[in-house]
Amino acid sequence: MPDKMLDTEEKLPNCYPIKPPLDKKFRPNAVKSIIQTILNEELSGKQYDAEQSPVWCRSIADKIKHKIKDLNYSRYKIIAQVLIGEQRGEGVRMATRCLWDAEADNYATQTFMSDSLFCVAVAYGVYYY
Repeated sequence: MPDKMLDTEEKLPNCYPIKPPLDKKFRPNAVKSIIQTILNEELSGKQYDAEQSPVWCRSIADKIKHKIKDLNYSRYKIIAQVLIGEQRGEGVRMATRCLWDAEADNYATQTFMSDSLFCVAVAYGVYYY
């Protein structure tokens, strides 16, 4: 005879969350402050160096991802993109396009500028369905 469930136990149907709970959504303001802190720590006092820029970009992107993961955004894929360029007094525009769910996915961006370099960092939080 199969095991009987106790009367107090209720069997729940299989469920799969399709939206994050309100308190677990990706919060751009919290992420912006993390990005700004990391950019200030890593780039303050540095002069632009074309050879070192790729190394700095990778290091900063990794630190951003790790710090954001500490916020415990469950079921989110965190993507960090960092661009460092030489400051020559010219204007630069950066644009991105994303196809996503506006209710669950979001991004945060922050810039850093000094006399010799500029940096743009973007972090995306994309919810896993």
